[in-house]
Amino acid sequence: MRFTAAAVQIAPQKGDVAANLGRIADAAIRSSSEGADLVVFPETSTSGYFLQGGVADAALTTDSLAGELSGRLRELTRPLDVILGFYERADEGFYNSAAHLACTASGCEVVHLHRKFFLPTYGVFDEERFVTRGGHIGSYRCRFGDFAILICEDIWHSISATIAALSGAEALVAISASPARGFAGDNIENLERYERLLRSISEEHGVWTINSMLVGFEGGKGFTGGSMIVDPLGRVVARGPTAQEHMLMAEVDMNEVARARAASPLLSDLKCSTLEIIRLLKAAAREE
Repeated sequence: MRFTAAAVQIAPQKGDVAANLGRIADAAIRSSSEGADLVVFPETSTSGYFLQGGVADAALTTDSLAGELSGRLRELTRPLDVILGFYERADEGFYNSAAHLACTASGCEVVHLHRKFFLPTYGVFDEERFVTRGGHIGSYRCRFGDFAILICEDIWHSISATIAALSGAEALVAISASPARGFAGDNIENLERYERLLRSISEEHGVWTINSMLVGFEGGKGFTGGSMIVDPLGRVVARGPTAQEHMLMAEVDMNEVARARAASPLLSDLKCSTLEIIRLLKAAAREE
């Protein structure tokens, strides 16, 4: 299976959900016209990230998100899958979520919903005060194969990608809103760490990783950009610029997953040791 993936770096207007959905739809239509089969937008791309108590005003139900995009994507001339981050309103609370939507000119259907599992609440981050932790990490089936979605700090914990890959994922979609930190000359420390993480995730698990990073400024904090698409051997095949809006594209060949895993059977070793790893994790948790 081969398809073309696009990752969009967007600077949302803080709190203006209608305007941001319009810009997301415009970028999605443009990506499709340029050959994309899948387009990925960053964490909280419908509203901006640092909303604090404003989350309740900007949050959307999954159905309303699909409906709002359906009305804005009538110009699509062929099927397009859209993955985007948003603050979600649900009966049990609010979440920092990402939805995978299968869209045509006649409408969008929800394929999968991921709720961010690891919520940073330290430094400049305050998520757990305003949103609820998600309860699941795992793979799901879409028309391109077996996927999983991770959101920002989910990516920083290696066990998240391991769980996703062990559950069957052959491609990870990793979306983020990461304020730039640790400047050293022309380098941004946390963006460099993102590259190390994404390459390591892909290489260890033999997966494609499609990463979309927020840009723009909120409250004096600038988001990095620098999105990447990484192949199953851990090679960056497409990269976005820092601190500016951009759309990067790459062809994704899912057949490369099997080749990478045959060349470096690290995931196979993990699968063989899963029960023992679970035993060790339980023992470590009891010791705490």
